[in-house]
Amino acid sequence: MSSFDVLTTEKATPREWASLGILTLAVMLLSIDGTVLALAVPSISEDLQPTSTQILWIGDIYSFALAGLLITMGNMADRVGRKRLLLIGAACFGAASVLAAFAPTAEVLIAARALLGVAGSTLMPSTLSLVRATFRDARQRTTAIAVWAAGASGGAAAGPLIGGALLEHFWWGSVFLINVPVIVLILTGGVFLLQESRGESRNPIDLLSAVLSIAAIVPVVYAVKHLAGEGLDGTVPAFTALGVVAAVLFVRRQRRLQTPLIDLELFRVPAFSGAILANALGVFAFIGLLFFFSQYLQLVRGLSPLEAGIHQLPATVASVAVVAVVGLLSRRLGKGRAIGGALLLAGAGMASLASTEGLSAYFGIALSLVALGLGEGIAMTLATDAVVAAVPRERAGAASAISETAYELGTALGIAILGSLQTAFYRSRLNLDDVPKDEAAAVRESLASATEALPSGSTALLHAQEAFTAGMQVTTVLAAVLLAAGGILALRVIPSEREKS
Repeated sequence: MSSFDVLTTEKATPREWASLGILTLAVMLLSIDGTVLALAVPSISEDLQPTSTQILWIGDIYSFALAGLLITMGNMADRVGRKRLLLIGAACFGAASVLAAFAPTAEVLIAARALLGVAGSTLMPSTLSLVRATFRDARQRTTAIAVWAAGASGGAAAGPLIGGALLEHFWWGSVFLINVPVIVLILTGGVFLLQESRGESRNPIDLLSAVLSIAAIVPVVYAVKHLAGEGLDGTVPAFTALGVVAAVLFVRRQRRLQTPLIDLELFRVPAFSGAILANALGVFAFIGLLFFFSQYLQLVRGLSPLEAGIHQLPATVASVAVVAVVGLLSRRLGKGRAIGGALLLAGAGMASLASTEGLSAYFGIALSLVALGLGEGIAMTLATDAVVAAVPRERAGAASAISETAYELGTALGIAILGSLQTAFYRSRLNLDDVPKDEAAAVRESLASATEALPSGSTALLHAQEAFTAGMQVTTVLAAVLLAAGGILALRVIPSEREKS
């Protein structure tokens, strides 16, 4: 239990448990929106004709906008009210979803996804900080966060299944339009069930810090994307340097401000800093894998969108099932050992997936996904609980924002870096000697464009599919190494005091 927690017997009321349903629905929607697009990439490629770089931007601009603004919005929630900001953000999220659904070009879709990220940045820290403020009993708070985290991890894993079901019957815009009825439920339930809460600080948010927090994230990721898509030129070091300089200035400014956007002292707490980093590494590997794994199921294995979503169901079920065991694991092992062991389990699942992706049978893939989903679900739940328990109640919004920034930054970087590596490995394995020049350009662009340009069953398309699979296996191994590193980190730095029964 954190030093900031006070022993209490104040139990949650039925209304407060019902409000948890609204908060979980909100975070689930955000997580689904982060991965539901993966299955729609082939349909979007056919309709909007995006470049490979635009495909990556469509996939992760949402998470970049979220990650860049979460710190600012978490602090704003502490000041203006978490319920108020959540409801405003939900309404804006619904409007941006409609814009994305009917986007006529790749550029408009990228812009709409960015607006979704901006709106989502008001929801994410509000949900977790409201959970922290609502559930004052430590045991109930762990259970509530387990449900919340199951919504986040389960939503991310369920995104492909939901997307597949929609794409089986509707056009690609349906994966965004489905957000609207969910937003209506959140707004309706939120008005009546959620209780307003805010932090004690009434100081205005430092706008320069907000700008620097964004400038520290986006340029570095853009440099990674440019390096993978266009190669090394002056753009890469220039944007990398811009991001590093902004990060240094941001840290220095936080140390001088009386009320900073990020309380850097929190990172002196091993349970806080270790949980933040371990969670970011886990999400980086997991979400990065889902983005190109969905393409693999459709473009290499020839599954329909719905079939591809069903084939990812083992990870979804496993990540949700952790609600039943996560409290027991925390009490028996302590948070550090439980988080570390869970990430090592996820890493083993990822490594197993790398070896089974090249096989024709599905059984090995299913078992690998179970281990991956189970490990990720446990690690995400307990890491989030460790972060929230380590801070005073009045700083819940800011701490939640740090946690969610790590989550969304891990998501964005996972798609950007692992996606870029996947593209690079795919291109390095292509043999285009016997492919006509016009078709060769399409094959090199991406497997999705190769599938459109080449005849089904042709030798050239078969070789392209083999190149994609081989590249994905290498990328999956790298992701497994990162998960193992996160597990070792958690074992070493996150305390493992066993909770009292």
